[in-house]
Amino acid sequence: MAVLFSFALVVTIVTIMVLTAVGRVADYSNRLDDARSSETISGALKTLQSQLVATLDDYTAWDDAALHVYTPDGQSWVIRNYGEASANSLLYDMSVVVDEDGNTIMAYHNGKPFNGTIDEFFGPPLKTLVDQIKGMSATGKPEIGGFIRTQVGLAVVGVSLVREKSGALPVPNSQRRYLILSRPLDAAKIQRLGETYVIAGLRLVPPSFNAAYSVLLTDPLGSSIGRMVWTSRAPGDLSYAQAQPLVIKALGLVGMFFVVLLIIGSLAGRRLRAGEAASRDAALRDRLSGLLNREGMRLGFEQLVETARAEGSNVLFLYLDLDGFKEVNDSYGHGTGDQLIRAVAAGLTVLAPDEAVLARLGGDEFAIAFAATELNHGPALSLAERVLDFLAEPLQIGQRVIVIGASIGIASSPEGRVCHEEVVRRADLAMYKAKESGRACMACYDTALDIDREERNALELDLRDAIEDERLTVVYQPLVDADTHEMLGVEALVRWDRPGHGPVSPEVFIPVAETSGLIEALGLFVLRRACEATMGWPGLRVSVNVSPGQFRNPAFADYVRNVLKETGIAAERVTLEITEGYIIQNPQRTLKSIERLKALGVKIALDDFGSGFSSIGYLRQFGFDRIKIDKSLTMGVLEGNSARDMLQATVALARSLDIPVTAEGIETEGQGIAVRLFGCRQLQGYFFGRPMADVEIGRRLAAQRASEDDQVAA
Repeated sequence: MAVLFSFALVVTIVTIMVLTAVGRVADYSNRLDDARSSETISGALKTLQSQLVATLDDYTAWDDAALHVYTPDGQSWVIRNYGEASANSLLYDMSVVVDEDGNTIMAYHNGKPFNGTIDEFFGPPLKTLVDQIKGMSATGKPEIGGFIRTQVGLAVVGVSLVREKSGALPVPNSQRRYLILSRPLDAAKIQRLGETYVIAGLRLVPPSFNAAYSVLLTDPLGSSIGRMVWTSRAPGDLSYAQAQPLVIKALGLVGMFFVVLLIIGSLAGRRLRAGEAASRDAALRDRLSGLLNREGMRLGFEQLVETARAEGSNVLFLYLDLDGFKEVNDSYGHGTGDQLIRAVAAGLTVLAPDEAVLARLGGDEFAIAFAATELNHGPALSLAERVLDFLAEPLQIGQRVIVIGASIGIASSPEGRVCHEEVVRRADLAMYKAKESGRACMACYDTALDIDREERNALELDLRDAIEDERLTVVYQPLVDADTHEMLGVEALVRWDRPGHGPVSPEVFIPVAETSGLIEALGLFVLRRACEATMGWPGLRVSVNVSPGQFRNPAFADYVRNVLKETGIAAERVTLEITEGYIIQNPQRTLKSIERLKALGVKIALDDFGSGFSSIGYLRQFGFDRIKIDKSLTMGVLEGNSARDMLQATVALARSLDIPVTAEGIETEGQGIAVRLFGCRQLQGYFFGRPMADVEIGRRLAAQRASEDDQVAA
């Protein structure tokens, strides 16, 4: 009896303890669920405010808006685009334009003119928002939003400065105008929020309403204007109600106690084994993308190889490297870059075959391996084409639209005869071949690629030695006056006579320098040599080409400053030439780099203008000191009307913006006369001189000076 009593007492105590613990868990679950509901509602309200602010940015950072809002005859445009657009709009139902003094320029509500007074409708909180905007810079993000209790109820209200997309204002600050958008937070909207976020009984009550959990709404003045409350789901109470009778019934199941312990132990063992399996799987996965990592790809590929050996099938491997990913990280930050990686991973998951092994190998590199019955690259080429089509489409990343591409290398393991490491190496070679072909391309492995890689590696080593030992040569091509043909300056061009191989074309070794990281050292070598030589040619200017690799370096302007200081050359005698391709990829970084360089006093020229990407917007935005017409335009000037018309229009465009024009590729006297008549004031080409050594430039300059002296004496 004593044993039974003791056993019953122990069971009772254990039962009470369990019920108490379950009760505490239930209470904690209730509080945790309510806290999460509070965070969800807070996030939803912030999202409403962010959506309105994003809409304001689209409507006010707009060149057309800046043109019409600030002009007397632009009222019809303002009404059409701001006022009438409020009718049946999901984004806002009221739009107002006010001036710097708070006077109403336009006010519309649901697509109709608003006859009331804005100050009375919104009250003092609106003036607080407008005052906060006035203290912001137009070149930043001058938008702000908040919740305001209007005459008709609670609303989310945003204010933004109307300006050009670049941030510039066409009027003085005292004449600035602001767009106000309002979106009601009515019962229907609150109900939709509750349905969207699965919050039962969500409603708006006065701020004095007493609730255990709620979200308080305040206006820009800090005043409480409302409180969001909801019906608690009380998941803990439901769980407790289900657990309580089970625990009580346990008193009658004492005889099953040891059986239950055995079952629980078995379940615990299963969970432990499942946890170990999950840990092993996590170790093989990339945390950012959710795909397999490099080790996971290796294991998956080896399984495919084993199957291929047994079935006589083929294992195909695609190696992807994203084009332009570094620029996305540099321009928009690593957060945007991470979102881009996840978006690409999601797309590849959809495109890849069902049984494929998909991995992120690191950085912006991905790989896809899958089995195929065909012993050729056909299925891989088809998949690669679909991937390139997918990546060619703009990707929406947050508020930004990003366009990237990929270079894809393809290799295979026929019947599983080629191991994983070798297939990856081959695909990597093919990928670099695709990248050299212009990016957004694909290439299949060929044995010739191994030979090309060895030759390229040898070329890179020799080029590195040549740069370090300064065994490169700089030659100079004259730039002449279009009327007198007198030499006004020179363009510095690098040449390399590779020991044992002879002259190497710049079109061969410059790309090698770009991809190997040697371009900065090479570019500074050419700049320094050119500046040193020009110091011996009084009156001449020197132009030096700048590669995208140099321009991407934030310290490039400091390097140029050091060269100018070391050589003693006047900054205004030096012109740095850049191409349009890099401008298109990185307009914001290009503008900053140009501003830093022009602050040193050097000139900036746009090279190869008219070669395919020409845009008047670039000429206006970047303030080039000179443009150089691509030789593809000048060489055809005598061959047909279309070429002449295109060249004439290009020169006229530049002259209308007061930008001097240099014509390249002049090989005949007729070409020189034609481009001079069209307005080119400076010419360059074989007709006036091929690239030559600095000694020849000195002789030519001396002869030119002697001729000038003879003319003066005569």
